[in-house]
Amino acid sequence: MTRRQALGQHFLRDGAIACAIVDLVAPTSHDLVVEIGPGAGALTGVLAGRAGRVIALEIDPVLAAELRARLPMVEVLDADARTWDYTQLAAPPGGRVLIVGNLPYSVGKPILMALIKARDAIHEMALMLQLEVAERVAAPPGSKTYGSLSVFTQIYCDVRVALRVPPGAFRPPPTVESAVLHLRALREPRVPLADARRFETVVRAAFAQRRKMLANALGAGLGLPLDVVRRAATGAGVDPTRRAETLTLLEFAELTARLS
Repeated sequence: MTRRQALGQHFLRDGAIACAIVDLVAPTSHDLVVEIGPGAGALTGVLAGRAGRVIALEIDPVLAAELRARLPMVEVLDADARTWDYTQLAAPPGGRVLIVGNLPYSVGKPILMALIKARDAIHEMALMLQLEVAERVAAPPGSKTYGSLSVFTQIYCDVRVALRVPPGAFRPPPTVESAVLHLRALREPRVPLADARRFETVVRAAFAQRRKMLANALGAGLGLPLDVVRRAATGAGVDPTRRAETLTLLEFAELTARLS
């Protein structure tokens, strides 16, 4: 078993879907594209024909060597996409930095969070994830799948589920459906944040016990007395008996300001 297989990776084999994924970010000869997990190279070949420069991050050395031999114009790096430093990326003159990838199911969320943290260096992304995860990322407030992953992505990116991909498009076919997220990084947070770290702490605490009322979840998660949390919520115009999944990004930001 290769390292990528151990991570739960399924290789894309449908050329039409590969082209549709690349079309989402529409690379030109002026753009730099970083591909995460090129595997057998279904996306890599399309990218190499359209982008000015392609860097491929591959954790499996055997697959990396095969890709170097087949596509010498691509810079194939032996790298773990979870820890690679995306902040080092710089857009070519007149071009963009684009991220494209078929993310292994088992590590899709940490890779997405690493990319969100490096958003200042990135313009657009097209990322394949398990359908359930992709829908969670794009979920609106009030839906059952809306959670901290939704908030942390949507506060910094425009995001939509752009494509659904059936199991038969992969080798070997997974047991679940996949989907491609199209993300555009915002130059500023969608709503003003006085303290981004505190915002993250508050959101995580709110969703840690999502079945509880907001005041109870935040009191337990932040170690604050209930009366303090209730006053902060009321001051932010948020009913403390609501649940976390009903709060908008702006309400989370205003609540964080009151709790800071």
